[in-house]
Amino acid sequence: MPRKPTQPGFHLAAHSYTAPAPGVRLIVLGAVHGNETCGTKAITRTIDELERGHLELRNGSVTLVPVTNPLAYHFGRREGERNLNRNLRPTGHPADFEDRVANWLCPLLAAHEVLLDLHSFHTPGEPFVMLGPENNAGSLEPFSHAAEERTFARHLGVRRFVDGWLDTYARGVSRRIAAGPRSAAGADPRYGIGTSEYMRSVGGYGVTLECGAHGDPEAPDIAYRAIRNALAFLGLSTCDTPRPVADPTRLRLVDVVDKTHDADAFDHEWASFEPIVSGQRIGTRHDDTPVLAPEDGYIVFPNPHSRAGEEWFYLARGESTREAQDRHG
Repeated sequence: MPRKPTQPGFHLAAHSYTAPAPGVRLIVLGAVHGNETCGTKAITRTIDELERGHLELRNGSVTLVPVTNPLAYHFGRREGERNLNRNLRPTGHPADFEDRVANWLCPLLAAHEVLLDLHSFHTPGEPFVMLGPENNAGSLEPFSHAAEERTFARHLGVRRFVDGWLDTYARGVSRRIAAGPRSAAGADPRYGIGTSEYMRSVGGYGVTLECGAHGDPEAPDIAYRAIRNALAFLGLSTCDTPRPVADPTRLRLVDVVDKTHDADAFDHEWASFEPIVSGQRIGTRHDDTPVLAPEDGYIVFPNPHSRAGEEWFYLARGESTREAQDRHG
């Protein structure tokens, strides 16, 4: 049995450093999911360098959170009592440990201007950055800092960029509602709101950097390099400004496929961003119905351990440089 959140050992800790001169307010998160520890290692390394004077701030401030979800981190699993990176919002009536974390984390995010959230994923694959939407005044995810967010992302040290998260999640919600009664959370498109979406909702911008597979020994170094690059690019540190990544790869999420039964299974062990062709078999439902690729593209976030009613995998399309320039300017 997990320890109750009221017991000692699950405190929430943030390390803040402020330069004498004003500047950007950056926040960096690790272990939003407790089994994704590359960010924790990179943040701990950065704190050590700041404490020893091997890294110096010249402007602004940075807040470093090595372990955002201590309950999940303690047990080495994705969630404590639920997924912290879904339905992230303050609440006057916290029902679980993650609600209590959200009541601490959301005001902390709102006190900053830029977010770097460090994650990893289930299966092998190339690191990538999750971006927000284009500038818009819509009801789902209004946003006005798309250009700044994309420029920031291009200086973090990885070359693959993915957008379309919340729109695609909302499409999945619509399909779940049409399929039959669901929980109140599963029927709300805003249940897809996590750290970066919340950051955008309070006037800032932020990205999620997926640094590689959970056990990839290079993932902590990718996370560490991204922190150093973020500090330099935003003018916070005395380090040289990094160059933007050349020849980026841009992808857009277009659909999500849920498990309908715990026995649904993949055809083989998929890697995130593995190419697929129209009609290719991706997996098999519990009743032997094949799951086929609807078009050429890529499989993203394949999760063989998801449960019935949860996201099983996402589908993405490639985007040419010209298309990206037309959409993003």
